[in-house]
Amino acid sequence: MRHADFDRVYRQGRRHFAEHITVFYLLREGQPEPQGARIGFTVGKAMGGAVARNRIKRRLREAVRLHGFPENLAVDIVINPKRSVLTMEFADLESELAKAFESVGKSGGKGKLR
Repeated sequence: MRHADFDRVYRQGRRHFAEHITVFYLLREGQPEPQGARIGFTVGKAMGGAVARNRIKRRLREAVRLHGFPENLAVDIVINPKRSVLTMEFADLESELAKAFESVGKSGGKGKLR
C-alpha cells in the first residue's frame, strides 16, 4: 500500500479498537485491482528504536500470515499496534488479530467514521 492509501483508510474508514492494537479498515470499491485484503502496519518512533519497531512488525506480519484473511473481501486494513505488542504472548496477539479481522469481515469494511 502507498502513503495515499494509508491516508484514505485513516480519513474515510472505520476503526476497531482492541487492547493491544487498533485496526483501521475501508472497503475498496470499483478499483481494477485484484480482490482481497491489503494489510499495512504503522509503527511510529514512539514505539522504540528501530530494532523494537521491526520486531513489532515481524510479529504482526507472522500473526497475520498464520491467521489469514478471507480473500473474497476487497478491503484495505491498517494495523496500529501499541507498545505492549512487543511483550505480549504471541498466541494472545493472534487471538486479538483474529477477533479484529472477524469484526472487519462482519461489517464488510463499509461505512465511514463520521
